[in-house]
Amino acid sequence: MRKVNVTDIPATERHSPKGKYRSFRQEISIALGRDEKSLDLTKRHPFDLTLVRIPKDSSYCPYHIESAQFEFYVVVSGRGKARDEHGVHDVGPGDAFFYAPGEAHQLSNEADEDFIYYVIADNPIGDACYYPDSDKWSVPQGDQNIIIKGTQTDYYDGEE
Repeated sequence: MRKVNVTDIPATERHSPKGKYRSFRQEISIALGRDEKSLDLTKRHPFDLTLVRIPKDSSYCPYHIESAQFEFYVVVSGRGKARDEHGVHDVGPGDAFFYAPGEAHQLSNEADEDFIYYVIADNPIGDACYYPDSDKWSVPQGDQNIIIKGTQTDYYDGEE
């Protein structure tokens, strides 16, 4: 058995230059030994589990569509907004929801309290993302993604 305690996993901050996108992530699967760059599924794991905290007035990332990735969410605490092609939905503690490949989505926090949730994703090799608000793509190239908007661009171009 592989075991970790989430309280022992350091949170990694990710933020955009102007701060519109900001989150703290505890990579549980990585702590359990997941090798995200391996092509061997026994090392890569069939899914990835992350505990995410979004501070007030922030979004996790720009509105996007995954080409191949499934994502399942369970809200732990706080109140958030889940945007999809049907509108913006309030989500809170105990709510669980799911996005399949091809379904646009974005999670944000407009409340005073941090918005905290678990996300389980299958992280398939070769997954690309489309960003409808800024008309750009994130596509895999080797062990990185490149951002393309007609030509290669920065990840946050057109988002803030």
